[in-house]
Amino acid sequence: MGAEGFEAAGLGRGDYLLKINNRKLLNGLLATAGVGSAMQKLAVLRAVDKLDRLGPDGVRLLLGAGRKDESGDFTKGALLTPSAIEAVLAFVQAGAGRGDTLDRISNVVGGSPEGAEGLEELARIDAALAAMGVGPDRAVFDPSVVRGLEYYTGPVFEAELQLTTTDDKGEPVRFGSVGGGGRYDDLVARFTGQTTPATGFSFGVSRLAAALRAAGRFAAEAARGPVVVIAFDQAQMADYFAAAGELRAAGVPAEVYLGTSGMRAQMKYADRRLSPAAVIIGGDELAAGTVTIKDLDLGRELSSQVADNAAWRAERPGQQTVPRDQMVAAIRRIIEADR
Repeated sequence: MGAEGFEAAGLGRGDYLLKINNRKLLNGLLATAGVGSAMQKLAVLRAVDKLDRLGPDGVRLLLGAGRKDESGDFTKGALLTPSAIEAVLAFVQAGAGRGDTLDRISNVVGGSPEGAEGLEELARIDAALAAMGVGPDRAVFDPSVVRGLEYYTGPVFEAELQLTTTDDKGEPVRFGSVGGGGRYDDLVARFTGQTTPATGFSFGVSRLAAALRAAGRFAAEAARGPVVVIAFDQAQMADYFAAAGELRAAGVPAEVYLGTSGMRAQMKYADRRLSPAAVIIGGDELAAGTVTIKDLDLGRELSSQVADNAAWRAERPGQQTVPRDQMVAAIRRIIEADR
């Protein structure tokens, strides 16, 4: 899903990399090292999560007594023993790959039952990815990915942007992570009392859009929004939803304006969404069994050519009233028009 989503957003092979790990591996390693405290485990996770920024030496300090940053602020460490610190660092630096990484992780984790379970789960993920045609050029196993939140219980993953981008001065810009998630079997139980297996993945939409824009690949400005059904009267919302439902059933994206703004504000909303058309169903239309359709694409085109506001209002560009059963056909003609 992640790979297909990023490619649908405009990223090609080599522009992104999905990095996968399993919390059970680190849990097993820490259990073998005698780390049982939940607070100590969380401190380890937060330390390892800073590997990209601080490097091995900085993480080594955070796994031990602590670290003082450039400003003089001190962060208390996880207080691991020297041997445990080196074991954790050996684990997170086992390298990124697939089959070869599993072998290296196995050597580091040792005979921990939870670690062995994590290895088995990664092996199954590897087989599933291979079956779906997702190779190491798109997804790898990376032990340094731990995700700093404590509620993850199994596989965790992050998407890293590999796209080459530069700022206004031509300097390279690194956007880093543009998505991530993992499995959290116990999180739902905190709120419902029922143990429910769950896995989530989120895309970093704002950062991804900024990266695509910096790389000259951002085309969202030209994307059309849905047809907007104008809402005049809250008592007639069923009619508006029926019109939107009919359009959606015909494969035309549509939405009803939700709110109490007047028609002018609603039309501005539709225009900002780059909607191709707005559907107007007022009292007159309801009584006559018609709908009024405003061609917003044509309106935007003609507005740049009309200098006189009075003439603009008189011409009523791109507006038509049609029988209700002709609404879909009329809107299709607007969407498919070759201008």
